[in-house]
Amino acid sequence: MPTIRVELFEGRTVEQKRALAQALTEATVRTLGGSPEAVDILFYDIAKHDWATGGKLWSDPAPP
Repeated sequence: MPTIRVELFEGRTVEQKRALAQALTEATVRTLGGSPEAVDILFYDIAKHDWATGGKLWSDPAPP
């Protein structure tokens, strides 16, 4: 079964990650088959100053 990598901005609670892990596991088993025990989910918390889109860091202030 798959390993699912989830990259997101830091600050999510353990409860939010737990709920997402459960939802992703259920969707994976429903779609691909197999057992929940075979689904691995890795969470990567990333600071906004370590993520850029369109050449701009997410930590930079938004233009007025």
